[in-house]
Order: sequence, then C-alpha cells, then structure tokens
Amino acid sequence: MQKRNKTPTSDAEKIIKLVQSQTKFIQPSQAVVIQEDSINFLKSLPDESVDIIITDPAYSGMNQKMKFGNGRIVGKYQKEGNGKWFTEFHDTKENYSAFLGECKRVLKKDSPIYIMFDSFSLLSLGSLVREYFDVKNIIVWDKVNLGMGHNFRRRHELIIYASKGKPKIASRSLPDIWQIKRITRAEYPTQKPVEIFEKMISASVGKGAIVCDPFIGSGSSAIASLKSGCYFIGSDVSPKACGITRNRIKKFIDIGLDPLQQNIINAHQKSIENF
Repeated sequence: MQKRNKTPTSDAEKIIKLVQSQTKFIQPSQAVVIQEDSINFLKSLPDESVDIIITDPAYSGMNQKMKFGNGRIVGKYQKEGNGKWFTEFHDTKENYSAFLGECKRVLKKDSPIYIMFDSFSLLSLGSLVREYFDVKNIIVWDKVNLGMGHNFRRRHELIIYASKGKPKIASRSLPDIWQIKRITRAEYPTQKPVEIFEKMISASVGKGAIVCDPFIGSGSSAIASLKSGCYFIGSDVSPKACGITRNRIKKFIDIGLDPLQQNIINAHQKSIENF
C-alpha cells in the first residue's frame, strides 16, 4: 500500500504549538493564551514569526503620576492588590524600549503594529516608537460617550499605527477617526470593544494570519482575530485576565457568541470559521 504524504505543518500551526507548550492549559488550535510577562512572552517567539501585533498595554504612567483630588484617576481601584484592578506594566523608558525591541524582532518583514495609548502615555512614550518602527498614523478612537475627567472629560483614546518595512493596507479610503461606543459595565477594567481590533486586522491582514497581543486583558483582540479567520497568540501577566480570555475564546468557538460583548455583537455574530 502506498503511504500518503503527511500534510506539511504550517507556520501558524508551529507557532501555536510552541506557545501551547508553555502552558498546562490545553487550548483550541486557533488561539492560545499564556500567563507571562509581555517581554518574556515575546522573547519566547522566533524571529519574524507573527504577521501583526495589536495591543493595549496596561500603562502605569497615568495611574501613578496623574493624581486628582484625594486619589488616583482610577478612584476606588487606587489600592494595590485589591483584586479589582489589573496588574500594570511599569512603563519606564527602559521597559518600553525592551518591549518595542522584541515586537520588532518577532514581526515579519513588511508587517504592521497597532499600539493603543492614553493621552499621558502617548506624550511620555510615543516618541520611542519611532526609534523602532516607521510611524504611519495616529488613529483616534472616538468612544462616543463621555468618560472620566477633571478638566475636559475624555471621549477618545489614541492608536499608533506603525510598521516594520512597507506593509500593504486594505484601502486608501480608511479614515483615521474610528467612532465605536466604549464598553460600559464591563466585566474587566478597561475592556475594549472587539470592533476596535477588527478594524486593525481587516485593514492590514487576511485570513490565516498570525495575530499577536502581549497584553490580552479581557481578550477582545482574540475574539476579533477569530472573527476574522486568523490565528491568535497572546499573553498577560494576570491569571484573572488569562482565565477570562480562555473562557471567552472557548465559548465563542463552541457557540459562536461572545459572552462579554453580547449587547453589541450578538445580532451580528458570525459562527466561528473552520480552520
């Protein structure tokens, strides 16, 4: 009997298996999340192994340095170790430079990176991005509804779109202001809408791409990746964040619905595509 040739393992499958080997949790073949510091997670990946990085770092700058009245900007979350707030990334220039250097190393040639910023962190750290990447745009996320603030109240966040090389973009008519309602009464602090990350992905990569997020938080980037037919790898130093994201991924794959954003996505949710 003639032996059948085995189907070659794709680059995406190799990366998924590599990340899976770093955790005891058995996860879907489309998306794997591990509990790890962002820099150590990136160091574990091979050179030029991911197609796109989309991330919302847990900046400490605004929380630690901008104080209003009697407490920090995050109000009741100001006490460390209270279990209600996430573990922050200490965004010193040294840490942030190490993070950006690893991002550049793992990105494939001619690939994009999208990094979300609050206003304070953009001023203190945004210029460092230009030392590692070619900054193309600063995108404004218009949250529609007003947020916190002690002077002018906040209604936006910012996203740096940068690149390693010359990536293609899906259309030349995409605006640099994205109007998407923010999440209210979220299960996880600073939970971002899935649609934010969907826009990043759809503008830059196609199905089958390897999406990487070193700060997964609530896992919105993972859901956006799966909806877009992409593979996803990500990390977070918080065990709570990893648990929430793994559960969110599993339910999305099992039933095609996002348990953390049903009020926004439910009516338009697509069943997860077979990889």
